[in-house]
Amino acid sequence: MAKSKNLPCPVRSISLPSRLNPNGLKIEAELDKLKILEIPVSAERIQTGILGLVELYNCVQELIQCPNTQKTLAQHQSGALVEEALEGSLELLESCDTIRNLFCMIKEQVQLLQSALRRKGADSSIEKDISNYFNFRKNMKNEIVKNLRRLKQMENRVGSSVFWDIEQHLSMVIRVLREVTSVTISVFKALLVFLSYQDTKIKPRGWSMISKLMITKSASSQGGQIFSDMGSVDIALASLREHIKYNETKVDINVVRRKLQSLDSSIECFEAGLQSLYKQLIQSRVSFLNILAV
Repeated sequence: MAKSKNLPCPVRSISLPSRLNPNGLKIEAELDKLKILEIPVSAERIQTGILGLVELYNCVQELIQCPNTQKTLAQHQSGALVEEALEGSLELLESCDTIRNLFCMIKEQVQLLQSALRRKGADSSIEKDISNYFNFRKNMKNEIVKNLRRLKQMENRVGSSVFWDIEQHLSMVIRVLREVTSVTISVFKALLVFLSYQDTKIKPRGWSMISKLMITKSASSQGGQIFSDMGSVDIALASLREHIKYNETKVDINVVRRKLQSLDSSIECFEAGLQSLYKQLIQSRVSFLNILAV
């Protein structure tokens, strides 16, 4: 496959005054790691991004627990900043939960295919199982497009609110929270595109919409291709189906099995990372609720 150009996910940059909070440098370092997330991205890069988000939210949690931070957030404009953070945290939680469910569903489909291949091998009856898998992928794309639209809307709202008479520490906190939201959205979008990828020869029309929602206009003009274990499985299954359709005798069923096993392993890693991230998002939301309750 030809080497694709790297298309950076657009994430705004901030410079945090570390003297205001000992966590400043840690947060900035974690943000810098996540900003290098690019398209195309491999499963390994996205998994690293998820783990980076978990560490980032750990740092942000320490920042939120700082007495000075809690006091300024609660007092400024009657807690308007906390309300904004709560609204964003709920949307991120819902998106994370949706993505976790999508991974759970695709894992179930992969395991059904693995079971069918063990029982049927390259028998013609396996065609029905392959078709069921592709139909599931097609339906899943509709859900992915819907969630990418939702993330895009959220991305456009980040930083749209304007607050006046803000002291330096609070200004830094606002920038951190908005930056963390932006980079979380970027990782979520990368996850959805990983799940949606299909090879160019067999992809449905829905892929063009996904590309538009994921890549900026300036980036899309540069070209580029996203490849993943999902696409690798699609290619292997499509090839197997063609071999069976034309009664070709040389069918290496083990290739398909290896591709499915690789995808299954990737999904397990994603699920573990998303579970840890989901817990961090809950903790973050609880912290904001506690500030309002004081």
